Amino acid sequence: MKKNSQKNICVILSWPSHPENIGLVARAMNNTGYRYLRLVTDQPLSKTAYQTAVHSKQVLKNAQIFSQLSEAVRDVDVVFAAVARHRKNFPSLRFEDAVEKIVGFSPETRMGLVFGNERTGLVSEELRHSNFRFSIPQVQEQPSYNLAAAVLLTLFQVFLREAPKENKPEPKPVSRRKQKECIDLIANKLEKKDFIHQGNKEHVTDMLYDLFGRLAMTEKDQKLLLAIFSK
Repeated sequence: MKKNSQKNICVILSWPSHPENIGLVARAMNNTGYRYLRLVTDQPLSKTAYQTAVHSKQVLKNAQIFSQLSEAVRDVDVVFAAVARHRKNFPSLRFEDAVEKIVGFSPETRMGLVFGNERTGLVSEELRHSNFRFSIPQVQEQPSYNLAAAVLLTLFQVFLREAPKENKPEPKPVSRRKQKECIDLIANKLEKKDFIHQGNKEHVTDMLYDLFGRLAMTEKDQKLLLAIFSK
């Protein structure tokens, strides 16, 4: 019997540069029972990716391709992004706390686990599409984990845990598309009031995405925020 997390989680690779890593990610997903892979790329899946996806080619065959990360997360409700280093405007959860939060959401909550490019990781613009960030512990900062290893470590820990039945699950958030629309409206209002201006726009916008992202806003939250900022 599948765990709830295996049915409502998709792995999202944003601009992966090495085809062999994509195949190894598919293998890691298959090992832990996850099936839904999304790729943000402008390249078709290569023969190399299929060669490393041992007994996991079906994951690749069913993978969805997107041209932008915003499109890849559009229909999910909560996004967790893996980062290799501390980001000033986007604080991270401890790895174990992130895992507990992932399994703590209700079964109908659709979640995306985003992993960035092997060389650059996820840039700030990509992190704006996440609700929570997490880092996988390691002895030293460099070298960072290989992409497929990071995916496997994350999925394996989620696979081992199931939300305790006696605990009330986290309420289901609205989709990331609706969350983004709400945050964009708030940013627009603040810009019109000159709270956001050319000198601080990038910094404050990042902070808004982090603040309201961590809220993982529900429909009730969204209605309240829209009512407040409409005034």
